[in-house]
Amino acid sequence: MHALTEWESFYLIVGPAAGALIGLQFVVLTLIAEHPPKGAAEAGSAFANPTIVHFSAVLLLAALLRVPWHTIIPLTMLWGLMGLAGLIYVVVVARRMRRQTAYQPVFEDQLFHIWLPALAYLALASSAPAAFINLGDALFGAGAVALILLFTGIHNAWDAIAYHVFTIRQKQGD
Repeated sequence: MHALTEWESFYLIVGPAAGALIGLQFVVLTLIAEHPPKGAAEAGSAFANPTIVHFSAVLLLAALLRVPWHTIIPLTMLWGLMGLAGLIYVVVVARRMRRQTAYQPVFEDQLFHIWLPALAYLALASSAPAAFINLGDALFGAGAVALILLFTGIHNAWDAIAYHVFTIRQKQGD
């Protein structure tokens, strides 16, 4: 399991970053809750909740890759299941985005809430069995997934803040 040791510093940076961003997202949601727009609950499940889920996925992946496994089998099974669960969740998010009426999603929303997370979770699911062929490449795949989800979450959190501050609050006269 020497290959996992080489990734120690990467996941010691990415994991806590995801944890801190989860906390920041809760602060953002609290601020938005002070002046909720019409349809906020539906929009929240389509736009805010996925950000928490993606940050949590990065945190879980970082934790899984820091466990002192004796073999690669349980790790790859867990990260493969994470990838499959993430793909299912992206489908749920896409349905929620279509059903909510508070905001009309544009291409950028679809890219950062559906396509990039779907790509990341697909890569995670497919890198799990690939680890048995080439562990080094699979670990690079898992690292890329962590960064895609982390930066997607950062983008989505910033986008939500900007939308709320510059659009919703102006409409409400604040």
